[in-house]
Amino acid sequence: MNALRWITVAMLAGAAVIAGVYLWQIRLAYDRISGQSKVFAAGDERIEYAQGGTGLPVLVVHGSGGGFDQGALIAGAVVGDGFHWIAPSRFGYLGSTRPAGASFETQADAYARLLDHLGIRRTAVVALSQGGPSALFFALKYPGRVQSLVLLSCGVASSTDAQQAEANRAGDRLKMIFKHDVAYWGVSTALRKPFINLMGASDEVIAGLAPGQRQVVDQVIDFMNPAEPRYAGVELDNRAAMPDGRIAAIRTPTLIFHATDDTLQLYRNAAFAAATIPGARLRRFERGGHLLIAVEQPRIRAEVQAFIRAHASQ
Repeated sequence: MNALRWITVAMLAGAAVIAGVYLWQIRLAYDRISGQSKVFAAGDERIEYAQGGTGLPVLVVHGSGGGFDQGALIAGAVVGDGFHWIAPSRFGYLGSTRPAGASFETQADAYARLLDHLGIRRTAVVALSQGGPSALFFALKYPGRVQSLVLLSCGVASSTDAQQAEANRAGDRLKMIFKHDVAYWGVSTALRKPFINLMGASDEVIAGLAPGQRQVVDQVIDFMNPAEPRYAGVELDNRAAMPDGRIAAIRTPTLIFHATDDTLQLYRNAAFAAATIPGARLRRFERGGHLLIAVEQPRIRAEVQAFIRAHASQ
């Protein structure tokens, strides 16, 4: 009986420690995003954004589970110095509203309103993952405002085959994890490696990460805390209509980066975009999964900077 009592006490103590760590870390997460952004309000609509740097303007569009803070990370990782980056939180993320009838297409209209507010007429656009569809719609609907478009491991087109169905199931599992702060924190902390697998990277890619690369990956994952204020956006990302064949009308210079072993945003998205957008250039990588920008950061950063500058006056 004494042994059972001590086991019970130890379990309760352990649970108390875990609860304490969770409460401490989630408070830090909320503090991290507090006061770091601005909000452009027009009627009932609120568009949250952050910006930084000086030079050529670049609209940075975050992926699922992101927000302005992930946009800032992307800007630091692949845009770098010499640019004025603008990172909005997409519909339903953090401080941005999710209006009735929200879609990837109407999100593109919100980008135009935000840029009008900031007095920016033309910009380069860099998009990650599920930020791709709204970035594509922006280039499609506002061709005079987009100087260049970079797609980093982006979703582009819908599919009904078995491989896409499995990727969709992974997206659904991620969506449920984002529904509650404690669920996201618990899974991403205690089950980090399976969570990275779920995010589209194989065991081989994870094992091959150098310390600096792993630091970038861990920062992206940790910066998706707190999760609950992002859930409405994640849910929209999982059901909104993709641009599909409409991208054939895009005339913006487009550069695409994608890994063939990406299991979350399948490589066929990149192949479709490259074959459908006139003049689009595809940079194919055999390894990197959905962590490609961490695995190939120096090369991607150099190419993105050169591509933006090359088309800045067009």
